[in-house]
Amino acid sequence: MEVTGLAAVLLAIALLLVVVSAVQPVARRFEVSETVLLALVGIVIGGGADLIIRSTYTGKIPSVAGTALNGVAETFLDFPVSSEVFLLVFLPVLVFQGALVIDVRRLADEAATVLLLAVVAVLVSTATIGFALMPFAQMPLIVCLLLGSIVATTDPSAVAGIFRDIGASSRLTRLVEGEALLNDAAAIAIFAVLLAAVTSHQSIHIGSAALSFVISFSGAIAIGVIGARMMLYIITALGNAPAAETTMTVALPYIVYILCDEVIGVSGVVATAAAGLTLSVYGPSTFRPQTWQFLNELWQQLVFWAGSLVFVLASMLIPRLLVGMTRWDVVLFLIASVAGLVARGAVVFGLLPVLAWTRLAPPVPTPFKVTMVWGGLRGAITLALALAVTENPHVSTPVAHFIGIIATGFVLITLLVNGTTLKSVVLFLKLDQLSPMDQALRHQVLSISLEKVAERAKETGEELGFSTDATRSVIEALEVRSHEERSANTFDTALGDRQRVTLALITVANQERSILLDLFRIQGLSRRVMETLLRTSDAMADGARLEGRFGYVKALRKRLKPSMKFRISQTIHNRFHYDKPLMAAMAERFEMLMVSHLVSLALARFLRDMMEPTLGTRVSEIVAETLSRQRKMLDEALLALRLHYPGYSEALETRIFRQIVIRLEAQEIDTLHAESLISDELSRELHKDVDRRRVRLDRRMTFNLRNNIETRLRGALIFKGLPATALHDLAQTASLRFPSVGEALLKRGHKAHTVFFVSAGRAEMHVSEHDIDYGAGDIIGAREAIDNSPMPGTVRAVRFGHMLAIPAQRFRRLVEEYPIVVRNLDDLAKVRERSETSALEMVGTREPDAWRFC
Repeated sequence: MEVTGLAAVLLAIALLLVVVSAVQPVARRFEVSETVLLALVGIVIGGGADLIIRSTYTGKIPSVAGTALNGVAETFLDFPVSSEVFLLVFLPVLVFQGALVIDVRRLADEAATVLLLAVVAVLVSTATIGFALMPFAQMPLIVCLLLGSIVATTDPSAVAGIFRDIGASSRLTRLVEGEALLNDAAAIAIFAVLLAAVTSHQSIHIGSAALSFVISFSGAIAIGVIGARMMLYIITALGNAPAAETTMTVALPYIVYILCDEVIGVSGVVATAAAGLTLSVYGPSTFRPQTWQFLNELWQQLVFWAGSLVFVLASMLIPRLLVGMTRWDVVLFLIASVAGLVARGAVVFGLLPVLAWTRLAPPVPTPFKVTMVWGGLRGAITLALALAVTENPHVSTPVAHFIGIIATGFVLITLLVNGTTLKSVVLFLKLDQLSPMDQALRHQVLSISLEKVAERAKETGEELGFSTDATRSVIEALEVRSHEERSANTFDTALGDRQRVTLALITVANQERSILLDLFRIQGLSRRVMETLLRTSDAMADGARLEGRFGYVKALRKRLKPSMKFRISQTIHNRFHYDKPLMAAMAERFEMLMVSHLVSLALARFLRDMMEPTLGTRVSEIVAETLSRQRKMLDEALLALRLHYPGYSEALETRIFRQIVIRLEAQEIDTLHAESLISDELSRELHKDVDRRRVRLDRRMTFNLRNNIETRLRGALIFKGLPATALHDLAQTASLRFPSVGEALLKRGHKAHTVFFVSAGRAEMHVSEHDIDYGAGDIIGAREAIDNSPMPGTVRAVRFGHMLAIPAQRFRRLVEEYPIVVRNLDDLAKVRERSETSALEMVGTREPDAWRFC
């Protein structure tokens, strides 16, 4: 019985999936581009199906086999695929996954280059190809420009695949992948404007078209980012639901694409790319690591299916689109191909140096430029746009015939010529080789690791009872390789101390990210805290990469500064005395500092055990000094909070440790199950018990913002002698401030509208060529508030602190009600004078050399 209808279509798709599964290993075996091979397979299927239908020999085949063969051929020929299927079903998947795997922070450095390739190059190619074809095609300029927009969109997915296979430079791959995100959007936007002009027979207004283009791009970016952020917020609210979280990521690209493309009228491709980039930035800190890993693996599988099917299905259309081709058509698509190559070369070699000269983007080496020009392959999107023209009933037959044939021929030339030779070009230009830094590091790492492997191999051989003769040759081979790598090692001479310190700090930042992700597997830790820590660890790696040690420390200091949420909560607390937002922000900051402290200890061990043997003692000492400063800053910030909230601090530490223990317990259960020591039923039961205890730990801890404040006030000299009711009222009504290093509390020449009681931390005021220090128990701005006089100098925090902020009017009222405060203030001034005098005497007894270096 003949298979027809939906069953025939599903069967055809299943057969195509079998074919594309076989193409991948074949392409690797014969070292050809997988995309090119998929295109050839599609052409063979489309051409073979057409040949079978037209052939008279199928009638000689037995009836059942002949009917089945004709049925399969008809299914492939009449496959229900249109330009709309390509653009609505496949394109969102390809664009979203392409954005999801990009390192956005590294790509941000190349933003100008990517925009040039994705937008300017498309415009230049459209114009160049259109004007080059017009004298020969006997078609209006608008039609030639329409063809130019169709073939202007490159398909870097094939190029990126080749680069990854041969180990090309990561920067080159990043540039090509970044271009892939936006050039489809630019080409489709130009295509839509030109197609509307062709079908309506109206002229194009450049100004309105440019404005429409800008609005489409900016509006789509906003919608994509907002959509992704809303999805991440919903995921956070859902809690730990991996299946639901993954499902939402599959729905997201289609929602933003169709909403923008069909409803709002802006670029769906740009919105999808923006959503994917947003998820790439915030996903690792929102999804649990195991969910994020599964999500990426799922999208890799989806894009393999979508990318393979879109190439095969689009290539199956090639024989149909080439029907009626003449020799002159061959000349036309050769002209178009040369014009496209010239246009891309003009942009890459003519405009990229301008970006480098104006410092809008890093310089691009000449071998990169050559590869980017030659790697401008065209593929499925070009064929889909050409198909959209041929399917449009408002386009005349000659125009549709012209667009279909020339665009298809253009795709074939780039795939069969550029696609088959691109790998050779990359190898010829030596773009597959490691950088000098990586080359030097390679010998250093291998020489050390091979020694360790040889020692472990010898121990393992003895434990397992292998004979000496069996293990000797293997171990000797490892030792020979280690000696060769050690002899070739130029690490100490090839890299200076500054380069090695930069390399070490980048490694430390990346290791910190790995540790954080490992901690994030512990359910119960705040997603928002992990988002902040992961984002700043990436910023530290980027800072070290761009500015070395200075950039690393600058990013670290930024991490320890209060967040925007914290500052807003602080303002609400100060003005409206509403504590809940600040309590939540303080709880997050407490957890962030605690986790950072744990990570800093792990980094110290990593530096000592793993990096010092590789980078040497000198570099390790410099990095260790940087990490010790980091740990000191963390300890200061954490100590200021622990002094006032010892109960919360201990409870938080206990909770984190319990979560770690629960995770270890779950891992031990998994190990027992993997080794068949416990049954499936017992494993599930034990995991249920672990989950019950984990759920109890997931409950939010309560944070009392004003805890321990009254006790600190009672022990302060300035408030000595005040009744308990006054201290209680002061503790409840005054605001709390948690200044960070460098924050200005009071400014020179300004009146002191607030008096600060230093509960913990340290501040400093520079007056008359000397500094006045304020420590725990001191009060800042009291005299100036009483006298209503301006501050003699600016007071800045020099350590993280915890302060009670008392409005000047409230403090003056306190002084009026309790004059003892003024006497306490005088006593405090005398104590300060004595301490300053003794400090100056100590300085005077120092040796001259010691004074110079202090």
